[in-house]
Amino acid sequence: MFALFVTAKIKPGHRAEFIEATMGDAIGSNNNEPGCLQFDVHADPSDENTVYLYEVYENIDAWETAHRSAPHYTKWRETAVSYTHLRAPATLRKLECRHLLEKK
Repeated sequence: MFALFVTAKIKPGHRAEFIEATMGDAIGSNNNEPGCLQFDVHADPSDENTVYLYEVYENIDAWETAHRSAPHYTKWRETAVSYTHLRAPATLRKLECRHLLEKK
């Protein structure tokens, strides 16, 4: 498995537009994308302009190929960049997925 934890910092006054674009990507990923196991959108309870995405894929290829070439991702990428402070729309962390709790 391959997972991402994304922190997006939204420009003040553009939260609704960013959420709308991001939910389109999340719904498309969850419903129509081979290899996408989970795509969650979370709001920061202490900062309305920070949103977190948690994405899980079968493998890195599912993210790099299927996800990043999907129409819903392309639309999100083109839209979301204009609503964030950074040139790239978010800071992402690639996570290694492995079972941390094993039977002894």
